[in-house]
Amino acid sequence: RARFEAAWPELVGPDSPTQRVGARPAPGFAEVRHSRPMLSLANAFTENEVREFDNRVKKLLGTSTVHYVMEPKIDGLAVELVYEHGEFVNGSTRGDGYVGEDITQNLRTIRTVPMRLFSHQNLAVPERLEVRGEVYMGKKEFKELNRKRELAGEPVFANPRNAAAGSLRQLDPRVTAQRKLRIFCYGSGQIVGFQPETHYQFLECLKRWGFNVNPHIRLCSDIEEVISFYGHLHGIRDELPYEIDGTVIKVNRLDYQERLGSVSRAPRWALAYKFEAYEETTVIKDIIVSVGRTGALTPIALLKAVTIGGVEVSRATLHNEDEIARKDIRIGDTVLVTRAGDVIPEVVKVVPEARTGAERVFQMPEYCPVCNEKVVREPGEAIRRCVNINCPAQIKGRIRHFASKRAMDVDGLGTKLVEQLVESGLVRNIADLYRLQKEDLIRLERMADKSAGNVIESIERSKKPTFSRFLYALGIRHVGEHIADLLADRYRDIHSLMEAEEKELLDIPEIGPEVANSIVSFFRDKENRNTIERLLASGVEIAYKKSLDAEGDYKELAGKVFVFTGTLSGMTREEARRRVEALGGRTASSVSKNVDYLVAGDETGSKLEKARQLGIVVLNEAEFLSMLGGTQPASQ
Repeated sequence: RARFEAAWPELVGPDSPTQRVGARPAPGFAEVRHSRPMLSLANAFTENEVREFDNRVKKLLGTSTVHYVMEPKIDGLAVELVYEHGEFVNGSTRGDGYVGEDITQNLRTIRTVPMRLFSHQNLAVPERLEVRGEVYMGKKEFKELNRKRELAGEPVFANPRNAAAGSLRQLDPRVTAQRKLRIFCYGSGQIVGFQPETHYQFLECLKRWGFNVNPHIRLCSDIEEVISFYGHLHGIRDELPYEIDGTVIKVNRLDYQERLGSVSRAPRWALAYKFEAYEETTVIKDIIVSVGRTGALTPIALLKAVTIGGVEVSRATLHNEDEIARKDIRIGDTVLVTRAGDVIPEVVKVVPEARTGAERVFQMPEYCPVCNEKVVREPGEAIRRCVNINCPAQIKGRIRHFASKRAMDVDGLGTKLVEQLVESGLVRNIADLYRLQKEDLIRLERMADKSAGNVIESIERSKKPTFSRFLYALGIRHVGEHIADLLADRYRDIHSLMEAEEKELLDIPEIGPEVANSIVSFFRDKENRNTIERLLASGVEIAYKKSLDAEGDYKELAGKVFVFTGTLSGMTREEARRRVEALGGRTASSVSKNVDYLVAGDETGSKLEKARQLGIVVLNEAEFLSMLGGTQPASQ
């Protein structure tokens, strides 16, 4: 076949087996911005939480009847597949939900990723189709891969999810092809030329186009059916050839989904109903203490290795000394250990009848086990802290956090390299990262020229974070991604936030006294302020949002919903979406009564007619650009 295609290259199709494997190793992964965010899901662990979700959905929609679709929650890696006129053109990882990595060549090696879609007389292929799915590795394939790696003296993967993620991010697609990955598709991003009415209908269409959809999906007429089907999936969980860690509940009607929208980083119309944790008994061999980036001392139990839910566990968190005392945990105890999903394994309780009398009581240290400075425990806190901000453990923790995927996303800056950078004296502060040269890294042990170059390139690429990512990366106590989003929405820039008073921070919903005090204290610290100025001087350019409360000409876009149809001559649709969102607006993929504006380019489709029927304001490209410039066009 390969000889035939070489002779007649014009006859080579994208679905040919020769096009799946054989691409050259890539130097790295390019960034891909998703046209619609790939949001994460809120979790529920109890039946009561699921019923609360149902009540909340009904209340927001003002209806007493809501149908749900139940799907197994596959424990893998979320990806997006993009098709144009039925042909696979590119694919990417979820990344932070907004920007992922281009893994097109690796996805081509997965047999269950269709290269060309099937068109039917009564179901044409959309002009553009973005499909979301979960790439996974089966249980059998996972065990076989680890067996081969063990024989070769290579480190084994902890679980099938890590194996799938590691396989999919290989720079050489030929390695990915050997890993026997699969995919289940479950959702969409942008769709052009097709408008399903329900999620269940869309899944049926996916199957007819040639996508692999999980067979264990159920359309439920009410929450009682949802809870019943959860029990069914839980019962067959261990019989399935792949790992699932729960179920996903989705509102079936797509117009309902659009009305419900999302909050923070999760949709209001979906919920992950997780299975209870796996549990096993083992023995605590010793207890050590780790020091985190904020100076918190955390006791860790070193366990006799035990397999819990298919994963080998040799460590478990003990949280703090109060928890150790409450559970009466001692070195040498036989204990019950639990593990749920990605959560760090935890010691649930002691098995007292297994005690022999040889067990030893553990005492938290009075001095930091890393820098030997005296530790403190503030009144009302359960945690002891090392207050030495120059403690090597804290420095390493701050750098790892700053470079992490959800923060500045510096690829290649792993734990070992961070340790080398700090211990060599090259990096003592997060701002030092931007002073590093390729030559500095090459001098480090086991650092090749190419690897050093990749790290420097990744550091350079990280210089344009969003405001919320930058705030999260700073590692302010109590400021996670959600609080960082709230602050980025409220403040014009980093300097206005640095001067904020506690009182004005308390005016922001969801920010309480403890968080406000932590933010003010952080920015009043001279060393922190100096670090921020050094970052900016190093070329870090923060991408700010237009605050919804900011003075200026763009207030009319705050909360407004835009839909695009046809082709724009001055920019791509993705660029148009980014500009709207940067000015406080929102975008949607379909026309509904909740849409404020339809922006119509050339060669418009059915959206234009539907918008007119609903009385939605239709803008041509010139009027849209005028609005971006601050001039409100006349209503039509």
